[in-house]
Amino acid sequence: MNTFVNQSWRLVCHFLLFILIFQFHSTLHAQPDSQESLIDDQTERATADALQWLSDQQNENGSFGSAKEYAQNVGVTSLCGLAFLCSGSVPDVGPYSDHVERCVDFVLSCSNPNGYLYDSKAKTHGPMYGHGFGTMFLAEIYGMTDRKEVRDTLKRAVNLIIKTQNPQGGWRYNPVPDEADISVTVCQVMALRAARNAGIAVPKEVIDRAVEYIKKCQNPDGGFRYRLFDPAESKVARSAAALVALYTAGVTDGPVMKRGFEYLDTKRTAKNEGDYFFYTQYYGVQAYWHRGGEKWSEIFPGFRSKLLDMIQENHWNDSVVGDEYATAMALIVLQLPRDLVPIFER
Repeated sequence: MNTFVNQSWRLVCHFLLFILIFQFHSTLHAQPDSQESLIDDQTERATADALQWLSDQQNENGSFGSAKEYAQNVGVTSLCGLAFLCSGSVPDVGPYSDHVERCVDFVLSCSNPNGYLYDSKAKTHGPMYGHGFGTMFLAEIYGMTDRKEVRDTLKRAVNLIIKTQNPQGGWRYNPVPDEADISVTVCQVMALRAARNAGIAVPKEVIDRAVEYIKKCQNPDGGFRYRLFDPAESKVARSAAALVALYTAGVTDGPVMKRGFEYLDTKRTAKNEGDYFFYTQYYGVQAYWHRGGEKWSEIFPGFRSKLLDMIQENHWNDSVVGDEYATAMALIVLQLPRDLVPIFER
């Protein structure tokens, strides 16, 4: 009898302990500052409709992109794939798992023997942008699939980035170590960080040189210029991108970051970014996401409202790079609080 009572009491204690642990975790994840709370009902509906629209735009070969210079583009396809990943769909799981797999298939099909992710049949502006986004996408996929070709292609793509870093520490439109600009450099730094997160070796000196290049592009006003030898003209889009790359590379504080955010805080509402609106939103929201704190919670609703006000029925428009690009960028921004994709995590 005593044995039975003791066993019963132990079971009751274990059950109560389980309940306490469950309640603790439930309370922990239900805090009012939960990032999920930043995705309101309107955002949920808009992203659901936009994801469906985007899925309908995928080409037969798995690519995305219909604008003249960005048709069936590696970079646009990779951004669309990342937008699906941000929604929770991954290879084999989720409503858009098939679309993710087909994005992977297309990017893999564009891999050249030297590692360059480039579709030679497509005319595109700044193909190293596509290579950078393609490498980042494959790095995120790498941990979600057992496909050997993903690892092999990713390693070759990373090696190409490493080999084409120019003496200043940056990269330019094509895979040759000659010129450099801050925008393409940011793209490659993000790709290398994603690859390192996935377990692919990236020499520390490559990242260090890229960080120094970006820091040297900072102007006295805290913003960033396009190239080292260009006039000291700052722009919000590339300044936000520079801060994101520095965070990604492990630079989280110091005078460069302080002055950079002072510039961004002052100028981020400017309406002079022209064709770079979605680029600005994409990097701007990530910059404040990495910064965190109350500023992030205060600022994200502004990014959210601006994008929701601009939606055209069920997607976003961009007359230069294309609606698929615009919609993918907007979806990544709006779903960032879900914290589902490693490269977009703090």
